[in-house]
Amino acid sequence: MSKALSIFDTTLRDGTQGEGISLSADDKLKIATKLDQLGVHYIEGGIPGSNNKDIEFFKRVKSLGLNAKIAAFGSTRRKDSIADQDANLNRIIESGAQAATLVGKSWDFHVHTALQTSLEENLAMIYDSIAYLKQKGLEVIFDAEHFFDGYKNNPEYALSVMKKAEEAGADWLVMCDTNGGTLPHEVHSIVSVLAGHAANSSLGIHTHNDCELAVANSLSAVQAGARQIQGTMNGYGERCGNANLCSIIPNLQLKMGYEVLTPAKLAQLTNTARYVSEIANVHMPNNQPYVGTSAFAHKGGIHVSAILRDSRTYEHVEPETVGNKQRVLVSELAGQSNILSKAQDMGIDFDPNNEDTKEVINRIKNLEHQGYQFEAADASLELLLRQANGELTELFVFESFKMLVEKTAGRPVVSEAFVKINIGGSSVYTAAEGNGPVNALDNALRKALVTYFPRLNEMHLSDYKVRVLDEMDATASKVRVLIESRDLSTSWNTVGVSGNVIEASWEALVDSIRYALLGETQLENQEVSSQRGGLVNH
Repeated sequence: MSKALSIFDTTLRDGTQGEGISLSADDKLKIATKLDQLGVHYIEGGIPGSNNKDIEFFKRVKSLGLNAKIAAFGSTRRKDSIADQDANLNRIIESGAQAATLVGKSWDFHVHTALQTSLEENLAMIYDSIAYLKQKGLEVIFDAEHFFDGYKNNPEYALSVMKKAEEAGADWLVMCDTNGGTLPHEVHSIVSVLAGHAANSSLGIHTHNDCELAVANSLSAVQAGARQIQGTMNGYGERCGNANLCSIIPNLQLKMGYEVLTPAKLAQLTNTARYVSEIANVHMPNNQPYVGTSAFAHKGGIHVSAILRDSRTYEHVEPETVGNKQRVLVSELAGQSNILSKAQDMGIDFDPNNEDTKEVINRIKNLEHQGYQFEAADASLELLLRQANGELTELFVFESFKMLVEKTAGRPVVSEAFVKINIGGSSVYTAAEGNGPVNALDNALRKALVTYFPRLNEMHLSDYKVRVLDEMDATASKVRVLIESRDLSTSWNTVGVSGNVIEASWEALVDSIRYALLGETQLENQEVSSQRGGLVNH
């Protein structure tokens, strides 16, 4: 038996049923293009005629010239009707899609309760609908809804549904674990039974993640004979989501030896997953297997020491095979190996035998104990390491800042910041308003510096997060502020901690400016004083 498998992506249809996910027609076209570049075999675009977005998608996707087959989704004809007069089936035909995904009932309970018709009529609905679409030249993928529940309740009827679909000419018989409640051993057993009955149709699997088993169930089905695997990018979908193709694809290819994508395509997996996440505007879990930012991140000193010798000690695959990369984290668990690895990544020459290295490790541990978190603030960490290595020169020295926040009845809050810094021996005093105190501080500091450092015109604050560290202290709690900043080409993260949210924000903000100015070495041809303040790279 060939080990070739077909990947059927339903992110644009089933994935959009996930809470908080809404894609425009443009979004769908962008994702379809990216999925095609990844190399999936089928892209299910939606339900033709159900809404304007899907109508537009099917009209425009034809012009993209994709290699993947575009599938349109629909259900079998209505009970007691004629297939060629069914509006749903005709919209599938009119969509121009190359394949039709047709869903039908395979659980007798659903036939009686949801469709409120007889078991015989349901079989006729399935046969008529598939036969009609086949007559029109479409490839037909029959999704047997609730197949596993139906089989467990009435195996004879569930198998008769699949037999009727095959008689009508279905190219694929897809078993759906619609409620997501089936276990892997059950999936394997039931798929094996159907594999012994299907003669002319290939088998497929469509699982949901309600028991967090969608990936495992999909792999189990493949072992039992399924050759089409349906799922979504990042596991998007209704309730707990669909089977996550970002885990299924590498597991099949790297662990089970099946032919899924070329190695070059597989290396695009991480980029594709993150691209879809951005377009869908849904945060991707850091610990998502294979493609998450933490999937190959190492924190414990013993682990880092080992992976520096051979990454196989704590990595089950090479990150690059799926387009990800190894990361070494620095925290209170860090050892010398963590520091040396991070310094190497940043281009900093650290001597492991130098006492300064041990001092930096201890300082980082102390700061993390106070609430700092350098895992998510690489820019602040780099400044610490460069300072310890004697590579930084100060460009500006902080002297003071004041805040004015005024609220008048019937009028919006006004925030104004007053900042005093020393640049090249001269005091600079500026004031600026902002949309809140942090924005006002940012504007005032930037106003003071931009004349001397025009590069600051290219950067801006792009994200701001506050985390309460001591919940028991209520409003007196210490807080951690993480700031993300961007310029024309990159982004960086800085951190500040204090019992005062304004001070914590200021600390992270100053680090952000300091990092942006790495590489600046002189100021109007003047040597800058070496008092404590803003630091930059020599």
